[in-house]
Amino acid sequence: MRPLIFLLCWLATLSSSFAQSLPTQPIIAARAWALLDYGSGQVLASSNIDLALEPASLTKVMTAYLAYAALRDKTLSPDQEVAVSERAWRMGGSRTFVEVNRKVTVDNLLKGMIIQSGNDAAVSLAEAMGGSEEGFVAVMNRQAALLGMSKTHFLNSSGYFEGVQPQHYSTARDLALLAAALIRDFPESHALHAAKEYSFNGIHQYNRNRLLWLDPTADGLKTGHSSAAGYCLIGTAKRGERRLISVVLGTASDDARTQESLKILNYGFQAFDGVKLYSKGQAISQVKLFKGAEATVPVGFKDDFVVSLPRGTAKERIKAQLETRQPMLAPIQKGTQVGNLKLLIDGKPWGQFPVYAQESVPLAGMLGRGWDTIRLWLQ
Repeated sequence: MRPLIFLLCWLATLSSSFAQSLPTQPIIAARAWALLDYGSGQVLASSNIDLALEPASLTKVMTAYLAYAALRDKTLSPDQEVAVSERAWRMGGSRTFVEVNRKVTVDNLLKGMIIQSGNDAAVSLAEAMGGSEEGFVAVMNRQAALLGMSKTHFLNSSGYFEGVQPQHYSTARDLALLAAALIRDFPESHALHAAKEYSFNGIHQYNRNRLLWLDPTADGLKTGHSSAAGYCLIGTAKRGERRLISVVLGTASDDARTQESLKILNYGFQAFDGVKLYSKGQAISQVKLFKGAEATVPVGFKDDFVVSLPRGTAKERIKAQLETRQPMLAPIQKGTQVGNLKLLIDGKPWGQFPVYAQESVPLAGMLGRGWDTIRLWLQ
């Protein structure tokens, strides 16, 4: 289909001084890393973002995502008791120290997995949701595909292996997407990801994410470590209305993953301005529609659209282009993606963002549909 392109006026008031160049991204001591703007989905900086690496305990973010989905769908409940299998009890690495054949609530298992990074808690949750860990892993991989994690493959629910396991892998990009999905779909998860400590079975352990102690704006998300993966961390912080997500994979030490993550987050907040372009539900354009009860459909964003721009970017340098599917045919349901808004700085692409129908438009009557059929033939 031919794209229909509109040049839109710049709606936000930006700095009047010109930035001479895009921000120079920092040098990060990690095998791969990424910085994601949560609100707009922009990758602001990265290195080896699509390199497949073992994610170690960052795997548990997917297990947490599916656990929260099960709680939402009421196939799990927080006070539901789960019998700990011998397989879960025998897990090595970081543990919550659940006891074999003892029943533990889903709430305690979630806390143990997220705060203490318990491999035993992760397996117990996987078995509760999937019947077996193998069955749950199939669900993990299906969900990864649904979230667009195209270079991810899971073999277990915890990320723990005795040795190297190259068939269990992900990328900095995919893990940033997963973190964003968890925050978006289950914002209540922050209560656990931001928790600094937890006691279970008489054993007190601290969250390994030292960002929580160093940065008061940090509220997650997950650490990982193995000899094969190195030290890894998905970090997130919210300052003002902006939330950024950092991913570092394969750093040399616990201190390195913390300091490099902090460096990435500080860079994102200091080198870029968050600019609100459109409000939730605001129509940025009326797009022509054929065979509908209305001749046009308003399009815009599902939430307030805040984009990150290089600090000091002048409004004269910004252009916005709306591209929609053409010809667009009714019926259209509210919330359906109908195109993309492209931003350009000095004529160079800065980002592409999906736009959605703001209203539902049903089919027109027979006469209206027939007239539009003729119009389409004549185009």
